[in-house]
Amino acid sequence: MNQTWILVILVFCQKMTSGAGEEKTVKEGQQVELKCRPGGEVSMIVWFRVLDNGMEFLASFTKEGFQKSPAASFPSTFSQSSIRNDILTLKSFNRSRDSGLYCCGSLVKGNEMQFGKVIRLVGEKVEVALKAPQTTITAPTQYTTATPCVCNKIEDNKQGETSPQMFCSPIILGSMAASCGLLLLLLIIAILYCNRIRTRRCPHHYKRKPQMAPGKQMMTNRHV
Repeated sequence: MNQTWILVILVFCQKMTSGAGEEKTVKEGQQVELKCRPGGEVSMIVWFRVLDNGMEFLASFTKEGFQKSPAASFPSTFSQSSIRNDILTLKSFNRSRDSGLYCCGSLVKGNEMQFGKVIRLVGEKVEVALKAPQTTITAPTQYTTATPCVCNKIEDNKQGETSPQMFCSPIILGSMAASCGLLLLLLIIAILYCNRIRTRRCPHHYKRKPQMAPGKQMMTNRHV
């Protein structure tokens, strides 16, 4: 590439604005056809692109479509199969490598610079769905406790009145004492009833044994 084309590209970069040209949104890995041809009678066409990191020369062709001086990376990135129809093909779009401005230019009549249609390639934004962190919620353990003695609740007790909670303990103690007395009474009744039944069934235990005469008792002892 000679110094004349370097000057052409530099002039183009100075005149180029961010909003100029046609914009294409391209998916990752997609093939893109870039159509551009300067106006007027030209003898040679130069393709170049302007990326975020600077300007890059791609290749130069004659007006018949024959390649003259390609860049080192041109064969692996671009295809010139349709260059006679003013179409340069980007084989596989890479967002970080290929996003930028694409254009062609030429010298007309030896001193007039003309540029073709500018194409801006923009990579399609891929929305990555963020997974919400999975959290396991453990239900709190429920403990069952005995219901405390609660008397009638009186809100806003007036000063000088006796709290109903003071009568809870005497009520409980009185109930327990009454229950104990009832059990004791039932025990006494059960003992008396059992003794009465026993007396009816075994009357001989309570009869007095007959007394023997003294003489018969002595005779019995002698035989022994």
